[in-house]
Amino acid sequence: MDESPLQQTIPAELAGSRLDQALARMFPDYSRSRLTQWLKKGLVSVDGGSRRPRDTVLGGESVIVRPEAERAVTSRPEPIALDVVFEDDELLVIDKPAGLVVHPGAGNPHGTLMNGLLHHAPGLAELPRAGIVHRLDKDTSGLLLVGKTLLAHTALTRALAEREIARHYQAICLGRLTAGGTIDAPISRHPVDRLRMSVQAAGKPAITHFRVLRRFVAHTHVSVKLETGRTHQIRVHFAHRRNPLVGDPVYGGRLALPPGTGETLANMLRTFRRQALCATRLELQHPGSAEQLEFEVSPPADFMELLTALDQHAQAADEHA
Repeated sequence: MDESPLQQTIPAELAGSRLDQALARMFPDYSRSRLTQWLKKGLVSVDGGSRRPRDTVLGGESVIVRPEAERAVTSRPEPIALDVVFEDDELLVIDKPAGLVVHPGAGNPHGTLMNGLLHHAPGLAELPRAGIVHRLDKDTSGLLLVGKTLLAHTALTRALAEREIARHYQAICLGRLTAGGTIDAPISRHPVDRLRMSVQAAGKPAITHFRVLRRFVAHTHVSVKLETGRTHQIRVHFAHRRNPLVGDPVYGGRLALPPGTGETLANMLRTFRRQALCATRLELQHPGSAEQLEFEVSPPADFMELLTALDQHAQAADEHA
């Protein structure tokens, strides 16, 4: 990172804005949260003095920012194989397999996607979260975005917050859905079990759109599009409407076998020990060139095998109807 001081005058059109909001507009290479941190550390001066992030600006003030170089990530690089869907100097798109943890944490200090990214592109160590823009649960597979520069990471993070990145998933849920729809239900931490999320009236807004791809005897293959991105959102929303995702160890409830289930499908449902969910499609604007990009992957083999078994069971049921 360039540590030279940055100096600008707050433009008149930002008069009346909060200082942190004005700074985010004036210095787009840095996130609002990072600029706020520097404000609190005294690394930002306004007309030669200190200000609070919430202070209102009048326009015309002289601002000096002294960027603080810091190693944003302390995890160690590890030679973990990555399925790279796209890569250039600013953007990296990974197809994450189920079972791979995204960030190191308690119980998972090594062997994570972040460790692999740091080995693949060492410069990511200087970026927040090693450039990772959004996360996927450990057992959710699919497409994940990484910004390779601070400017790209900031732009992608903002685009995600402003709902300018379209994220599409495929899932298999319990129950025979009659039609697609929208689940609009706020989500927050479960009031008792702090490891779970749940629909709560006082939670953060959460909106999930879905449409039916294929109906089986007692399950449905759905396409899902996120409008918001709360923790476990798809899993919580479908469980809330009593259509939990197949295999979900947290929100799935007890195993339910459809009527007339054969041994093959029964064994497959019993041994599918992760949520049947895959991030299959991303639509976004390139953070540098502004080119509209679309990426798509197929669900993993175990997901496709389960679909095949459910389809065979449905065909057999139709023949005996």
